[in-house]
Parts: sequence; C-alpha cells; structure tokens
Amino acid sequence: MAKNNDNRMEREDYFKDRAGTGDTRFHAVPHDEEGWAVKKEGQNDPELTTDSRSEAVSEAKRMAEEAGTMAYIHDEDGKIKDQFKYNN
Repeated sequence: MAKNNDNRMEREDYFKDRAGTGDTRFHAVPHDEEGWAVKKEGQNDPELTTDSRSEAVSEAKRMAEEAGTMAYIHDEDGKIKDQFKYNN
C-alpha cells in the first residue's frame, strides 16, 4: 500500500511542477456522475465543465492548440483514448 501511495504522490508532484509551464497539458475527462471536464495538469479545479463529451474534447483540443502543448482525451473509464500534440 505504501508503494502505491508513494507513486501517487510522485505523480502529483510531477504534474504540479509542470503546472503553469509550457509543458502543461489539457485533459478531457469524465466529471462528477454524468458530466465531462477539461482539466489542466496540476490543477484540481476544471477549466470547463459540461454535459457533453464532444464539447469537452473540442475545448481541450482548442486550449492545447492555443498553448502549443498536448490534449489528452479520456474515455468513460478515465483511461487515455487519444492524444493530440500542438506546437507553436
């Protein structure tokens, strides 16, 4: 159990270190019970919440393109399904 906790903490630290940098990525993820959100790595609060998966995907891609970074699209189970890389 301690090893899983250590890995989770390392992952959280990794994302916090990237937050606010050019390496910050955007994720379209399931949110609450039936909604979707766009979350920026390293932040707990979503940039956007919606009932529509397609809207969350579009917004994650748009934000990533504007920032010149990556968008990760998750499926209903939270696993990464697609990724898109944008460069400035």
